Order: sequence, then structure tokens, then C-alpha cells
Amino acid sequence: MESSEELQKAAIAWIDGHCEEFYPYSNAVWSLAELGCAEHRSADLLGQLLRDRGFAVDAGVAGMPTAFVARWGRDAPVIGINCEYDALAGLSQRNAADKSPVVEGAPGHGCGHNLLGVGSIMAAVAVKEWLIETGRPGTVVVFGTPAEEVCVGKPYMARAGLFEGVDAILDWHPWACNSANYDTCNAYFNVKYHFHGRTAHGNAPWEGRSALDSALLMGHALELLREHIPPGHPDAAHTINYTFADVGPEYPNVVPDRATLWVVGRTTTSADMAKVIQRVQACAEGAALATGTICQKEFITATHEKIPNQTLAAVLHKNLVALGVPRFSADEQALGRKMQKDLGVEEVGFNEEIMEFSGGSSAVSDNSEYSWFAPFAMAWLTSGPSGIGWHNWQVAATAYDVGKKSMVKAAQVLAASAVELLVNPPIIAEAKKELARRLAGRTYQSLIPAEFDPPIDINHKTMEKYRPLMEEHYEMPD
Repeated sequence: MESSEELQKAAIAWIDGHCEEFYPYSNAVWSLAELGCAEHRSADLLGQLLRDRGFAVDAGVAGMPTAFVARWGRDAPVIGINCEYDALAGLSQRNAADKSPVVEGAPGHGCGHNLLGVGSIMAAVAVKEWLIETGRPGTVVVFGTPAEEVCVGKPYMARAGLFEGVDAILDWHPWACNSANYDTCNAYFNVKYHFHGRTAHGNAPWEGRSALDSALLMGHALELLREHIPPGHPDAAHTINYTFADVGPEYPNVVPDRATLWVVGRTTTSADMAKVIQRVQACAEGAALATGTICQKEFITATHEKIPNQTLAAVLHKNLVALGVPRFSADEQALGRKMQKDLGVEEVGFNEEIMEFSGGSSAVSDNSEYSWFAPFAMAWLTSGPSGIGWHNWQVAATAYDVGKKSMVKAAQVLAASAVELLVNPPIIAEAKKELARRLAGRTYQSLIPAEFDPPIDINHKTMEKYRPLMEEHYEMPD
């Protein structure tokens, strides 16, 4: 009987032999640089790539035109793989060592999701080819999830029941280090409060009802509320952030009849978050009552805390150690050190070490929704220099070329891990036992009120502004 290591070699070898076929798709998504819920061309491109590779693709799921679910195979085990492709506002950048926007002010892939989405698809196709070659039962599902940067895609897909019936879900992300840990992340909410009042002349403001007064009063109430919510702990703090997203008319001699306060929050558990959301809502209602205005709530999204799974994470970690991490040339390391020097941080280049296997906390992501339906784990692969932060033009620059090394390595780690699960169902059984133990009887309940639809137009105006300027720079596959 062949060992899982021997069986994994075929999937890894397939990636080695075919990875360059996927490079044009990563470049294309990088050049399209579409913001969340507006990734129309990116989602269509990746959906077609999966169709061309034999997957059945259900597009426009969960009320989101840029979400899809692609499936290939038969019977269990069913292995899910996460796929993202949204960009970030204002981070347009050429493949260059210095700041050089393709289009000034336009979006760019400052989080490397062009690598993430295509690397995940590469892994899924490799597993599909391995299943064909071996004749084994098994199903591969790719979840095309929009708008990760605002945590929108997955909670609405989860609410639609699209993550049910999966035995394990694997993920990866470009980063400044290499790891595969069993970490958690905070729950998160994102809500806009629109206040509506009545305009009046500045000479007689008592005849108006100031929506700005409402927003300011709510903001003050939130400042006071901070003291009265549990603090969490330093690496997973409970936070409330807000801004005034819209006020008008924008003239001091007119009482404003509109104002929007946009608030986001993070808490260790969704149970704690539900209480915080209630108190935030009370701040809004109280502000409207005090100022004689009307408050309209726009619930954008809310996600659960991530349920860690040490059993599944150990599989990813083992395969990351076995397959090794991305290795960077002298020129690439010089590029990394230059970026670090420009930012005034330690000039150490690209990280080529693997972090110790551990738990802990990570940044908020809507991939936490997966973890309530099936054992979930993810790997992080170096694709940008360490110490530079993230969500910046340096990441957008390295996500075009240098980051392809992390994309290929991630595809290998995911594919090898999926094969290991397919040939060793007891690992899945043990991971499910761990999930049940950690959930302790809790079941998934959507945190998004039923009356709210996905905010599919959240970035429409921005993309409408920049797409005509970006189109001449698109790099589409032949």
C-alpha cells in the first residue's frame, strides 16, 4: 500500500509541470484590481478558468454577482478550498521597486489576492487531476468569495447555506512570513447609520433638524461606550472604530439634513459582539431621539470568531515543512531590503523561515465563517518583505512577479494536504471531533439580519470612476 507521501508526489509534480499556465491569470487579476463586490471581470475570468479545467461552476450565488462555487468529483470526502480576488482602494502600483501607480488613486492588489485566488485554483485543479489518475472517490469545491477586505462575501454565502456538506476547508494567504497555525480571530461587525433631518437657514437653525448633530451625538456616545465593553486582550482587543462617511449640504450656513456615521467593531466572541451591537444601536436611536431626526440602519456585514483546529492545521504545517518555503534570489532579496530601507525598518529582506507551530490570534477575516461548518485551517506564505506592514503599494508591487513563488508553493501545500485528507479519512474524523468539542453545542446562526441583502454596490462608484482609466493597462490571458 502506498504511503500518503508517495501519493502526494503526483499532485505536487502536476503543479510543477503546469504552474506557468496559471501565471497569466494571476497577472490578469492583478491588472484588473477590482474592489470587493465589484470583481466582475476577475470572478468571470476565474470561473471560466475552472470551467475550462472541468469544474461545474455556479456563478452569482448568495445574491452576489461576483461570488461562485465550483465543484468537481463524486462522493466523500469533500474538500473545500478558499478563493479570493478583491483588491484595495488607492493602491495602484506598477511592478517596480519605487512607488509608481499604474493609475493615480486607483485600486491595487496590496494584499496579494491575485496570488491567493489563482494559487487556490491551481491546487484544486491538481487535486482533481490526482483524483482522475488514481480513480479514488472525492470531491473538490472551490469557494469564490468576493469582498474579503470588508468581510462581506463569506457571511452571506454562509447565510445561504453554501458551506454545508463539506468535510474540511483549506486556505492560504500571501504574507511576510511562513506559517500554518491553529489560530483564532475576532468576530467583526460593520454597520452604517444614516441620519435624516431637515435643512434650514443658518440664521434660523431652530427651524431645521441637524443630522450632523445626530451623528456627532452618536459619536460621543460611542466614545463613552468604549469604557463599558470588555477589553479583550492585547492580541485580540475589543475595538470600536467609526468615521463620518457623509455630511451635507456641505455649507456652513445650511443646517445639514443628512449625515452618516460608519462604525466597525471587533470582539473575541460573536456572543459578546451581539451585546455590543445592541448598545451601538441604542446610541444611534438615542441620538436621533435627542435631535429630532430619523435614523436608518444599513447593516453591511458581521462575522463570527474563527474556531481553531489544531488537527487540520497540523496537516498543513507538516506539509509546509516537508515541501519547504519560497526561496528568493539575491536580486529579490535586494528588492526587499530596498523597500525596508525606504520605510525605515530593519533591512532583512524576505523571510525564509517557518514559524513554530502554535495557536494565538490573527487579523480579522471573514474566512472565520468556514470554521463553523467544517474543520478549517490555512497557511501563510512569504510574498512580501517583513516589517513593511501590509495593505500597501510594496505588497502590490511584489504581488505581480516575486509573489508567484509563494503562489506555487501554497498550491503545493494545499494540494498535498488535500491528498493527505483524501487518503486518510481518520484525520478528517479527528478534526471534526475537535471542532465539535470547541463548538461545545453551539451551531451557526447568521449574524446578519434577514432583511438585509449583500451590499453589492458598496464599491460601484469607485470602480466606475477608475475602470475607464485602467482598461488600457489590463493584461488578459490569450
